Amino acid sequence: MGRTNYQQYGMVVAGVLDPRAAALANFLVGNGENEAVLEVSLLGPRLLFTQDNCIALTGGDLGAELDGAPVPRYAAVAVRSGQTLSFTGPKSGCRAYLAFAGGLDIPVVMGSRSTYLKVQLGGFQGRQLKAGDEIAFRAPRPFLPKMSKRRLTEAASSPTLRVILGPQDDAFTPEGLETFLSSEYTLTSQFDRMGCRLDGPVITHRAGADILSDGISFGAVQVPSNGKPILMLADRQTVGGYTKIACVISADFSALAQAKAGDRFRFEAVAMEQAQALYIAQRQELEAIDRRFNAGVFRRLFHR
Repeated sequence: MGRTNYQQYGMVVAGVLDPRAAALANFLVGNGENEAVLEVSLLGPRLLFTQDNCIALTGGDLGAELDGAPVPRYAAVAVRSGQTLSFTGPKSGCRAYLAFAGGLDIPVVMGSRSTYLKVQLGGFQGRQLKAGDEIAFRAPRPFLPKMSKRRLTEAASSPTLRVILGPQDDAFTPEGLETFLSSEYTLTSQFDRMGCRLDGPVITHRAGADILSDGISFGAVQVPSNGKPILMLADRQTVGGYTKIACVISADFSALAQAKAGDRFRFEAVAMEQAQALYIAQRQELEAIDRRFNAGVFRRLFHR
């Protein structure tokens, strides 16, 4: 889920783009929520297993196959040494999350196993995986309790992103705020783990787009001088000097993370109390799923 408590020193959080999908993948294989997963974007790798274990895939449907047979998503799956996991290409969404029972044997750096690519920190040598890389399991489990029942139903996604206005919504004209909340915006190809640019109607400022730099949160919607929104994601910088008209609520991070170039969004303003209630409901749902699959003590041994 990323490294927290270091933004004051300029270190970004990083971590997964779709926290809900990653948590569900971990719960399905008996891991704690914060265990490291592989984030697979659009075109997945070919992975050869050299040891028996259990895996789970959640998030986008990227056409996963195990030795040529389709792999069920949102379900625990037993894999055996010598089998190969591959991906044929995206069918829906754009990011899949692959969890391994017992976790991966990669180092903890500043409290997290997540990778921050721009400074080559964490994860596996601080970089994307490439051909020939080999990662061991810390505590593999070829069999899991309630294996046949470790299945979930994928939640539906919405093209509307709910936002809390601010903290600089007063920097925009009334017409600019109306444009933001009534228009459709298209995700452009300028899209990475740091953020994504949107194309659509121009959002007008009262005076200008520049402010004294302040903190940037996941889902912050920056609007630079061209009036086109930028959505800030997991690898966002710690501070920024553009006005932020709003912030996507945490309950909608999955919809944001699974979007790809060409997808369209609308924004809907909600009250802080509603955003908090939706967050609490999501947390309660995740905790209930964890209890359902992992009531017992064995998974706690692997929590990180």
